Amino acid sequence: MKIKSLGYIGLGSSNPDSWLTFGTEVLGMMPARAIPGEGWDGAGETGETSGKPGTGPDGTVYLKMDERQWRIAIHPTDGSRDLLYMGLELAGPAELEAGIAELREAGITVRDGSSDEAFGRAVTEIAYCEDPTGNSIELYYGPTTDYKFASPFPGLEFVAGHLGIGHFNLFVNNQPECFDFYTRLLGFKLSDYIRYGPDSSLQFLRCNERHHSLAMVDLGGGSAIQHLLFEMATIDDVGMALDRAKQSGAAVVSSLGRHRNDGMLSFYMRSPGNFDIEIGCGGKLLDDTWSPNEFCEGDVWGHDGLIEAVIEAGEVARQRNADRSS
Repeated sequence: MKIKSLGYIGLGSSNPDSWLTFGTEVLGMMPARAIPGEGWDGAGETGETSGKPGTGPDGTVYLKMDERQWRIAIHPTDGSRDLLYMGLELAGPAELEAGIAELREAGITVRDGSSDEAFGRAVTEIAYCEDPTGNSIELYYGPTTDYKFASPFPGLEFVAGHLGIGHFNLFVNNQPECFDFYTRLLGFKLSDYIRYGPDSSLQFLRCNERHHSLAMVDLGGGSAIQHLLFEMATIDDVGMALDRAKQSGAAVVSSLGRHRNDGMLSFYMRSPGNFDIEIGCGGKLLDDTWSPNEFCEGDVWGHDGLIEAVIEAGEVARQRNADRSS
């Protein structure tokens, strides 16, 4: 199978409206101009198709960052789980059909989505499965495009498009099985890794030129997002986002820094959820000449506070998983 990109992501929150404010006033995204599943009839320039900009009848908030109709959905839930689903894009109907067959042949349960379900995600066709740690995956092709992206902050651009929304770092269970699933079955490639001990490593996986779209590590905390990365076009975009984060009162959990492996110049802040947001620029793009390697340090400089934030997130993930199991 060949995944083109991490095309969209669905989050759960007890307060989606907080994400509408955070996503627009801090991140610089815009509300989706039309809500998936409603079509475009009556969709105006402000996108107020459901009473609030970018908000569906059930309270789900949809955020837009480029030419796609939407990229981030925040659904109203009890807030006990952040990651509800990830959308992985394939090239077309033949590729989706072949991918489904490959998964079923490997013993993975795959459910074919209905036309209504596909319409509800603003895609042409969709299918559903889970990774070995229980994360919901939506395989699809044919997303709806809407080229009228305009950040509330003129000139701000996200590095998305064919590279996808960015990347996310997951705490997982069963990391060897997850690695096998994403690489052998879904076709992700290992870019590099950092070892945390004889039986633990943080692995960075790519599905296109972006250095990684998915990173994962098993720290015994169960399944949870540690952070989401949104890449911006320039260092000034990143610096102004840092200013907005501080002005909004968002907790900045690491200083500016540059990562050793993917070259991203970035900072981290706390999202309205139980995970962090990385805002960066200048990430590496890899080609087929790249070989995976181990690296022994996380940063060229900066990112003060990041290790402590990861440790804290791991503790939170362990507690939330314990609460769900009790």
